[in-house]
Amino acid sequence: MEVVKQITAEQLEKIVNQQKDLQALLSNIGILESQKHSFLHQLGELNKAIEDFKGELEVQYGAININIEDGSYTEIEKPTEE
Repeated sequence: MEVVKQITAEQLEKIVNQQKDLQALLSNIGILESQKHSFLHQLGELNKAIEDFKGELEVQYGAININIEDGSYTEIEKPTEE
């Protein structure tokens, strides 16, 4: 009969706990990557909404720079051709 060789119970417990921690971290990374994807999608949508609204403002006011603190604006001068 062959004798079964084993590590200590404490060593086995440490390995099991480390594997649980590893799986939890990998799971959290997956969740964070999913959230990151969602945030990047939202960012893209917001950037598009910003650009669309800039276009609306340009149709109404022409090319302008807007002070976002008080709403005042200055016209952007187009370079003159010589």
